[in-house]
Amino acid sequence: MFAEFLMRLTAPAPAPLPDTDARLALTALLVRVAKTDGSYDADEKARIDAITAHRYGLDPGNVAALRADAEQLETEAPDTVRFTRAIKDAVDYDNRLGVIEALWQVALADGVRSDEEDAVLRLVANLLGVSDRDSALARQRMGG
Repeated sequence: MFAEFLMRLTAPAPAPLPDTDARLALTALLVRVAKTDGSYDADEKARIDAITAHRYGLDPGNVAALRADAEQLETEAPDTVRFTRAIKDAVDYDNRLGVIEALWQVALADGVRSDEEDAVLRLVANLLGVSDRDSALARQRMGG
């Protein structure tokens, strides 16, 4: 379903993504991080929905459709390293920093800060080109 989208995203020197494609890619990354600890529960889904509704000004129907598409894209996306690097090349820094904040919200949604999630967030921040300092500040802003 998303083969053409992924080909464009992972092409050498991809063009900047239009807002709707960037939104989909970043939401798929939220889903990927939420699944890191082996659990993808209702709290994490609700947190992703709240984040996307707030960040993108979407109504509940559009939020649900975006998450459904992002869940499908996440299953088709390449490994986290390639997927995240592709997003870095196609999405501006402010949006990437915003997604780090959102990723911390998702990781902290279940009230437990797991070593697996911490490790993935450090990797993802690095691959997105977000500094350790900016990531740590984002985590603090999200209550972690």
